[in-house]
Amino acid sequence: MTAHLVVAEDDRAVRESVTRALELEGYRVTPVADGAAALELASADDVDLLVLDLGLPHVDGLTVCRRLRSQGARLPILVLTARTEVSDRVSGLDAGADDYLPKPFSLDELLARLRALLRRSSVAADDTRELRAEGVVVDEAARRAWRGDRELELTKTEFDLLALLVTNAGVVLAHGTIYDRIWGYDFGPDSKALAVYIGYLRRKTEEAGEPRLIQTVRGVGYTLRAP
Repeated sequence: MTAHLVVAEDDRAVRESVTRALELEGYRVTPVADGAAALELASADDVDLLVLDLGLPHVDGLTVCRRLRSQGARLPILVLTARTEVSDRVSGLDAGADDYLPKPFSLDELLARLRALLRRSSVAADDTRELRAEGVVVDEAARRAWRGDRELELTKTEFDLLALLVTNAGVVLAHGTIYDRIWGYDFGPDSKALAVYIGYLRRKTEEAGEPRLIQTVRGVGYTLRAP
């Protein structure tokens, strides 16, 4: 079945070139030029992925992300941004984006990242296992997770990362391994994306008085185990 992608970009030249490239790859593409249209379209059940510029008119990209996630939308979101500050990119991830691509970008890299996001989404949809480790339960079919009796409110990427850690509980996963399994490629040694998501997971899985589950192995990576 052909994947349906929404491309939300107010720069006409970028929007048209991205749309043409995606259509040549066989995707069904709906281009829009503002955030309100992106929000309406991306809420539809038949949309598989959203390519989202942050600097959209009417409703900005960060607001689109937050509203979609607050509505329970789990479709992958790839943010396009001309902003170069790490804090701006982290803001996109914090709002619920699964990945970001700074401008200017190559179409080959865009296509590779979209394939990785769609592949992750497809695997997650087909997986029906229930995972358990260290008091954490992950229901991959329902896309729900608990620590003890407390259900965790997780974004798509947070859920995928927790499921990976629970699946490999007690095993130290290297940074590169996690990037490859969750994002489909390695962001590089200077990326802060993984550390950002580990921080999100720690805040959501550890309430006052609870022991830390996600352990840092300095210079190597992360593992899920009781202290």
